Amino acid sequence: MKKILAILSAVILVVCAATAVHAGENARVYVTISDENGKLAVAQEEIVVHDADEDGAITINDAMIVAHDEFYDGGAAAGYETATSEYGISMNKLWGTENGGSYGYYVNGSAAWSLADTISDGDFVDAFVYTDLTAWSDMYTCFEPRFVTSGTAELTLTGAGFDENWNPVSVPVAGAEITLNGAKTGVFTDEAGKATVPVDTNAGRIVISAVSESQTIVPPVAIVEGEGTAPQTGDLSVVIAAAAVLSLGAAALVKKHSDQR
Repeated sequence: MKKILAILSAVILVVCAATAVHAGENARVYVTISDENGKLAVAQEEIVVHDADEDGAITINDAMIVAHDEFYDGGAAAGYETATSEYGISMNKLWGTENGGSYGYYVNGSAAWSLADTISDGDFVDAFVYTDLTAWSDMYTCFEPRFVTSGTAELTLTGAGFDENWNPVSVPVAGAEITLNGAKTGVFTDEAGKATVPVDTNAGRIVISAVSESQTIVPPVAIVEGEGTAPQTGDLSVVIAAAAVLSLGAAALVKKHSDQR
């Protein structure tokens, strides 16, 4: 009986701890970072962002700090740097590259005003290092949808552009070749930016992206989360669900033991 109660208590502690983290002031977001060579360094990875810079808010800057700490060799201390001036906070280094401040960052497909912009659960935070430091031709692009769950990925690729009055608009990106885990597929986007490509949903996590011979595009990302994909480390929803099942089982054992007495 004591052993069962101990197990039940441990399970309850796990559930409470996981719930406390999930219910705190953190934000679970998806981060993508492209490096100085236009290659994906972080491909829509799910991370839990805390107030890393201790400014009292969960911001893009916090997401960059946490992403570097998790995925960059040496962490944010080695790969990421900012400076604060009368104009606010600015980025001085991204993914180990210092190029005079030529970086871009977007939230949910829209250009952000500042690294101090707040972010929320479920947001997509995309950052990139400019590769063309002369003509500044790098075009931010993104897929719709961002996740693929069926065996056919029906994608629309759009890029950041401007109208005749220099207002930001999204434009279709034509002629870009779809890639799966970096391998070219021979499938290209049409004039509307649309492409359809088969994917194996049993092959685990697949990173869908695109390359272009005619434009300098920031690589977009869509993720195939198939049946073969293991839960992400630290996925609180999985932890809580598993703990809840264990808790119910332990409770049933306690009841059965009591009924037999």
